[in-house]
Amino acid sequence: MKAGKKDRVFVIVTTVLLVMILIVALYPLYFSLIASISSPRAVYQGRVLFLPADVTLDGYRKIFADESIWTGFGNGLLYTIVGTLLNVVFTIPLAYALSRKEFPFGGVFMKVMVFTMYFYGGIIPLYFVVKQMGMLDRLWSIVLPTLISTYNMIIARSYFMGSIPEELKEAAFLDGCGYVGFFFRVALPLSKSLIAVMVLFYAAKQWNSYFEPMIYLSSESRFPLQLVLRTILIDSQNSLASADASTVADMQQLVDLLKYGCVVVSSIPMLVFYPFVQKHFVKGVMLGAVKG
Repeated sequence: MKAGKKDRVFVIVTTVLLVMILIVALYPLYFSLIASISSPRAVYQGRVLFLPADVTLDGYRKIFADESIWTGFGNGLLYTIVGTLLNVVFTIPLAYALSRKEFPFGGVFMKVMVFTMYFYGGIIPLYFVVKQMGMLDRLWSIVLPTLISTYNMIIARSYFMGSIPEELKEAAFLDGCGYVGFFFRVALPLSKSLIAVMVLFYAAKQWNSYFEPMIYLSSESRFPLQLVLRTILIDSQNSLASADASTVADMQQLVDLLKYGCVVVSSIPMLVFYPFVQKHFVKGVMLGAVKG
């Protein structure tokens, strides 16, 4: 079908708007990248807008010279992998069960979970619960308190309710398949895009988390990367406060380089991971699933 004049105008306007939104979203990260390898003086003078100026790697040398960076990177990967795995393993089956109309008291369970989105006991009661369970300064203090996100569970539940046809369930049950068998043999294989979205949401949350580790972890050897970078910045600022007047300017420049460098270092894993998951977002997993 040939596109009309109004259609072409709509496509052009939409494309321009999307490009503008893309620039607004990506430019801060791009600026952090070029500023992290540019002289702070050039940044202050406004010479770093689209290309780096007076290139220097002093900030990255300072960051990677700290051995705790590598320890924090390993800890962050461990927390992210274990946490994301448990998040998905518990969220997907729960969402599937609550999506079934036959599930006893499903409406009650759903209301209770939604209630937790609006009413929260607070960080102090949660801290005492974690402490009483003996999980302080351990991996489980980071993973278990945020095991299931109600928001993500609702997304998964809506997917199962709207994207898994009843005809598939009826056909599977006629072949002798039960609810558990239908979940593992039919629902899960048709939910790759949902699983990819859940993995991305949970992994990004786990990787960027620093507040929970700051509260529950006391051993620096267990700090994730985000907390290690925060510690490096605080130590650098403390050094700046105690420096003499002759070195304050140089120390301030180094602190600014560290700020931009920390943003880039902490963002790289997610930027590398995202392309491998993104392809599932637009894949038509239901195409051809129902015939007739």
